[in-house]
Amino acid sequence: MQNHFALFNLPMQFELDRAQLDRAYREVQSRVHPDKFVQAGDAEKRVAMQWATQANEAYQTLKDPLKRATYLCNLNGVDLQTESNTSMPASFLMQQMEWREAFDDARHGHDMTAMMRLEKEVQAGLKAQTANAGKAIAQGDFQTAAQEIRACLFLEKFLTDIAAFDE
Repeated sequence: MQNHFALFNLPMQFELDRAQLDRAYREVQSRVHPDKFVQAGDAEKRVAMQWATQANEAYQTLKDPLKRATYLCNLNGVDLQTESNTSMPASFLMQQMEWREAFDDARHGHDMTAMMRLEKEVQAGLKAQTANAGKAIAQGDFQTAAQEIRACLFLEKFLTDIAAFDE
């Protein structure tokens, strides 16, 4: 199977035109969707299903900036080591501690205004961190990109915790 970018005939880069990705996905799906192979033999049906599955996986990966960044790192031989490498810069860890304290204060005080303010702040941090990963990828610095992506994963997890409290 070919890489996700080649499947959709897109440049292998972090910045993607979402409308172009959507068009390419629909075009590929129109050619390989299993419904087009109802009259085909079993082997052809299996191949069509494999292509449709790959197209779906590729689309889900490329439309999400963090998954796309992770995929680009992997294509360039850099494993994020999310299980084994949890080291983060001291400034990032200090920010995490401040946000966790604010989360605990808002949670214990049932302060939804503070929680919403914190959520916006963390979302802005995630957006900035994702942009940093994109810049590192554009410069070919996949090790730095991996570090930035790991930080993004921390922030996504924290946003999940905030969302769970909101519910």
